[in-house]
Amino acid sequence: MGYFKRAFDKDCVEVVKIVVFFWVCIISMMQSGVAMAHGGVSMEEDLCVMKLGTYRSHFTGYQPEKRSTQEFCEDIPEIGNVVLVMDFMSDELRSMKTDFRIIKDVKEVGISATYDDLGTKEDIENATVFYESPKEYPHGTLNVSYKFDGPGDFIGLVTSTTEAGESHISVFPFSVGRQNNIGYLFGFLAAALVSYGLYRFSQR
Repeated sequence: MGYFKRAFDKDCVEVVKIVVFFWVCIISMMQSGVAMAHGGVSMEEDLCVMKLGTYRSHFTGYQPEKRSTQEFCEDIPEIGNVVLVMDFMSDELRSMKTDFRIIKDVKEVGISATYDDLGTKEDIENATVFYESPKEYPHGTLNVSYKFDGPGDFIGLVTSTTEAGESHISVFPFSVGRQNNIGYLFGFLAAALVSYGLYRFSQR
């Protein structure tokens, strides 16, 4: 009996470790402040990097009223006030005129959106919900805020233009108020199944 008891205890410990591992993973995902990136913004060394042609800028979104200092790469988890910040990583951008536009994804092009997908200039104007006119940012930081009144899919459009008229464009789709809980659900179900297996095993 002593052998079987030790074997049983050992198996229980291993199963408990698995359950704890699952829950740690779930909690880590829920507390993560950065969403998966797409479009003109990508993750590089834990930073959200926006590419405008050959130039780069660090891009960050905040919801200080609801999410304190958490950072978001693109997708905004809740509706309400959002602060969007671009810190130029390429010094050349400081001497260019940069504008910032938020467009409603009326064409439903999704995360694969390109500039050509946005349509004509008139289409872009009609779909625009926010626009920051072109100006230079000699200190290298562009800071805008906008209040999203409801959930939806949007497209950010940033254009930096040189004195010679050469434009460098970044297009990045993002969603607002549409948190993806599928990963959490699968993790919860997996942990629940393991917990149930532990319970059944303990009844033997």
